[in-house]
Amino acid sequence: MYFYYIIAAVVIAVDQFTKLIIVKNMEQFEQIPVIEDFFYITSHRNKGAAWGILQDQMVLFYIITVIVVIGIVYYMQKHAKGNMLLALGLSFVLGGAIGNFIDRLFRQEVVDFLDFIIFTYDFPIFNVADSALVVGVGFIILATLLEETRKGKN
Repeated sequence: MYFYYIIAAVVIAVDQFTKLIIVKNMEQFEQIPVIEDFFYITSHRNKGAAWGILQDQMVLFYIITVIVVIGIVYYMQKHAKGNMLLALGLSFVLGGAIGNFIDRLFRQEVVDFLDFIIFTYDFPIFNVADSALVVGVGFIILATLLEETRKGKN
C-alpha cells in the first residue's frame, strides 16, 4: 500500500516543481507557444476552483481538501487493498488534491500553466495537480465499473 503513497508524493513533487518553474521564470499572463494554435505554456493564477468558480473562498477550500484527503487515506486503507486500479486512482487524486492545497496554503492562489485550444475552444488553463485529479477520477470510475461487472457475473 505504501507504493501508492509514493505515487501521490511523486505527483505532488512534479506538480510543485513545474509550478515553481513557471513562477520563477514567467510573468503572470506571459505565454509561450509550444504548438501554435493548440498548446501554450501560459502563466496564470486562480483564486478559485475549476473554471475560476468560488473565487477567494480559501477557508472553504482548506476545509474541503482536509476532508477529502482524510477520506481518500481512509478509503485507500480500508477498501482499495487488492484493487490496484482503485488504489492508483485514489493515489492520483490524493496527489492532485495536496498539490493544489499547497498552492492555496502558501500562495493563496493556484498556479496554472497548461493552456490548450481545442477546435477553437480555449480550454481553461490547468496544471499537473488538476491533470492528476482527472486521471485519478477516471481510474476510480473504471475500477468501479469493472468491480460492478465482476459482481454481476457472480
